[in-house]
Amino acid sequence: MHIALYRKYRPATFDDVVGQEHIVTTLRHEVLTGTPAHAYLFTGSRGTGKTTCAKILAKALNCRHPVDGDPCCECDICRGIDEGAVLDVMEIDAASNNGVDNIRDLRDEAGFTPAVGRYRVYIIDEAHMLSPGAFNALLKIMEEPPAHVVFILATTEVHKIPATILSRCQRFDFYRIPREAVAARLQYIAEQEGFTLDADAAMLIAGLSDGALRDAISLLDLCSSYNSTITAEVVYAASGTVGTGHLYDLADAAADGDTARALKIAADLSHRSMDESRLTEQLIGHFRDLMLTRAVQDPAPLLDTPALDLDRLRAQSDRFSMERILYSIEVLQDTLSRMSRSTERRTELEMALVRLCDPRLSTKTEALLERIEKLESALRSGGLRAPEPAPHQPAPIEPAAKVDEIAPAPAPAAKPAQTARREAFDKLPEEKITNWREILDRLGKHNPALGGALVGSTAYRKGNYVLIDCRDDFFLKLMRENEYARECIKQAVFEVTGVRCNIGPHKRAVKEETAEADPLAQFIETLDLPEDRVQID
Repeated sequence: MHIALYRKYRPATFDDVVGQEHIVTTLRHEVLTGTPAHAYLFTGSRGTGKTTCAKILAKALNCRHPVDGDPCCECDICRGIDEGAVLDVMEIDAASNNGVDNIRDLRDEAGFTPAVGRYRVYIIDEAHMLSPGAFNALLKIMEEPPAHVVFILATTEVHKIPATILSRCQRFDFYRIPREAVAARLQYIAEQEGFTLDADAAMLIAGLSDGALRDAISLLDLCSSYNSTITAEVVYAASGTVGTGHLYDLADAAADGDTARALKIAADLSHRSMDESRLTEQLIGHFRDLMLTRAVQDPAPLLDTPALDLDRLRAQSDRFSMERILYSIEVLQDTLSRMSRSTERRTELEMALVRLCDPRLSTKTEALLERIEKLESALRSGGLRAPEPAPHQPAPIEPAAKVDEIAPAPAPAAKPAQTARREAFDKLPEEKITNWREILDRLGKHNPALGGALVGSTAYRKGNYVLIDCRDDFFLKLMRENEYARECIKQAVFEVTGVRCNIGPHKRAVKEETAEADPLAQFIETLDLPEDRVQID
């Protein structure tokens, strides 16, 4: 009879365990020194070796001829434990034996001395499934355990284990097994079984297994039944997946706002029997990769994507803002949650794709931030033009000279027509803006640094221009070189006054006006302080 590969190649000693060196080193040392704990808690995701290590530990504690802390796997006790014939080692499935009566029976049996070994070992799998009464019954014997009893609790949901149980266990956290380690183990199994496994196929299987070696070996077994030469195409065909190209296509459709194309891709995948829940999970993983690519300089160690797709991932991440990526992940997660309660999973998926392509349909914070970011980008690039002035407003006079040409710095020689326009602009009346402080308060909310640079400044309205009188040379440089700074000030003026305007530095007269008195400076002058402690610029 054919034996499944995950059973055939299940680790028999600590040396065979893959990716959990931090755990097997400690367990081996405890066996060597004869100081095992009376209770262990093994926690981690599925397929990472919790139950396997529990059985190896049970064999090592009872083995007649242990080798450097490992079981010999040849004595009658080791073979009996592997075959389930040794009554001193009991494996209990808490998912189906979770009542208080089951634990009471276990507690009564634990008082008897071992039949053939040195320890009675109780392996409780899926321990989080025990009922509260069962946990209370277990706690009684764990508080005062017999010297010959060892409990090993294995669970994937450690947060459901009561604190009273946790405090009496020696805890070991099993890590997800790295892709490289999984791929190496798959290559070893392929060599032993006599079939060919490409390196790309091994890495693909390791990625699909999500750090679970047992799942990876099961998928390898399936692929070997499909074809003796296993390539990436064989893995896709045998596992029922369709690669990652559709994820990039769907993300591109979302970036382009092409709802029709996104729905067509989803329809094609549905026709090929692609599970909607699985597709949603893949899209969440893909947008996670996009998020990490934008957030981290070198995302490769954090990604589950093959290296050959990294360049494509970088290029696509440039098409999305971080707000848009976070919005997409939240939409997909909500959709996945609803799919578990809905009979129309395809409709749920199509609704999600429509939202991804058009964030305007959502009132979520991330979607609103994305729309605001687009408006700011359009303002910075000049994509949005100021509206025409109302009929009752005087038509603005647009000087041909640039903003920096009306700054105090000497301007290059102008052409005669430009000179005429410049003289006409200079003759326009100049009016001081009385609510400038309110405008600066609004500016400080959007751009605190720029708002701080303009503290103490004054502004004047001249035609369609707002001319700012600021003694800070840094601000004058911003006005000449930084389009974004000018747009921020324009937006603040518009939000307070409702008028679109141009921005420029104020050209001071030859004899400067007396500076406006600073209230703080006047207050300091009234204080009786030594002169070397007061310094006002």
